[in-house]
Amino acid sequence: MERVLLTRDLTIRFGGQVAVDRVSCAFQPGTLTAIVGPNGAGKTTYFNLISGQLRPSGGEVFLGGARLTHMSAPARARRGLGRAFQLTNLFPDLSVLENVRLAVQAQAGTGLDFLSMAASHADLRDRAWAQLERVALTARAATPASVLSHGDQRKLEVAILMALEPDVFMFDEPTAGMSVDEMPVVLDLIERLKASGDKIILLVEHKMDVVRRLADRVIVLHNGALVADGEPAEVVASAIVREAYLGVSA
Repeated sequence: MERVLLTRDLTIRFGGQVAVDRVSCAFQPGTLTAIVGPNGAGKTTYFNLISGQLRPSGGEVFLGGARLTHMSAPARARRGLGRAFQLTNLFPDLSVLENVRLAVQAQAGTGLDFLSMAASHADLRDRAWAQLERVALTARAATPASVLSHGDQRKLEVAILMALEPDVFMFDEPTAGMSVDEMPVVLDLIERLKASGDKIILLVEHKMDVVRRLADRVIVLHNGALVADGEPAEVVASAIVREAYLGVSA
C-alpha cells in the first residue's frame, strides 16, 4: 500500500476555543506541501496533532492505512513520521557528531550492548559524518551542540532528522533565524529530499519566496480551518488568502 498520510476531520479544542477545526487532507509521497496562514491560524498545532505532541479532541491520523491517532510521538516516529521543530530539540552537551550518531544508532536499531556498539561504531560514525557533510557541519563535528549558532543548530536538527530516514518529513519553519548565507544549504537539502520521489514533505513556512521555491501544493489554515488547497500560484493569488494571510481585502 502506498504510504499516504491522511488527516480526517482532525480537531482540537482548548477550553472553548477551536484551534484546529475538522481539517481533512491527504498527502502523497513525492509531494511537498506548504502549510501557510497568519499567526495563530493553527499551523503548528496541526503539525503537533499529526506528529503526536498533542492528542486531538476529534478526528483521525493515518499513515499507510495504519491508524496513528492514539499513538505517542515516539511510536509515530517509529512508524515513519519525522519532525523537525521550530525550536531546536538537541542534546546540548553532546558534540554535533554524537547528536547525529545517536540518531543513526536509533534508526539502525542498535542496542546498548557495548560489544555490538564497538563492532558497529565505525559504520555508525561514517553514516553520521555523511549527514554532517550534507548540511555543511563537518568543521563543527566536535563542537558541543549548545554553543552552535542558531542557524547551525537548525542545520544539525535537519541532519538528525535525515539520519532517522522517515517516510514523512515535517519541517516547522526550517530557515527561521538563519542568515541569508545559511539558508541555501537547508533549502537545497529539502529540494533533494523532494526529488527522491518517495517522501512526503510537509513545511510550515512564513517566507513566501521559500514556499514558491519548494512547494508544489499549498494549503492555508485560518482560524484553525482549511480555507484553501491547490497549486502555489493559484492559492497565493486567491482572494481568501490575500485577505486571511496577507491582510489585503479583495
